[in-house]
Amino acid sequence: MPSRHVDPLTLEVVELIGDVVARYHQEYEHAAASHQLTGAQARVLNLLSLEPMAMRRIAQKLKCEPSNITGIVDRLETRGLVERRPDPVDRRVKLAAPTEEGLQTADRLRESLDFAREPLAGLSAQERTVLRDLLRRMLG
Repeated sequence: MPSRHVDPLTLEVVELIGDVVARYHQEYEHAAASHQLTGAQARVLNLLSLEPMAMRRIAQKLKCEPSNITGIVDRLETRGLVERRPDPVDRRVKLAAPTEEGLQTADRLRESLDFAREPLAGLSAQERTVLRDLLRRMLG
């Protein structure tokens, strides 16, 4: 089988994307820990701060098992950051929703994520737009 040669530029881009992702996860875990949260709890809280949602939907968004989400939501609920409420559209479904304290925590968490904000501030609005559009194209 012939080996497929990957050009050095593509290899460098892939490596840089990996470095960005690793740095983002490291900073996210650090920011979460400063609020006594795990990274997974912080991601769920951040997602719920945008809109209340069912466990299954959270799992789909975060690409993980619904049973994992249930445990995370349980722990956030115990801390008073999240509450379960009936879905107004389908009362059989429970939505996870942030409490007022949960919303404030999510805001503080976002404010403490300097990693992306600082390097992106060095790019012009036009450069950030191009970067966003290229990332969207890569993700299909």
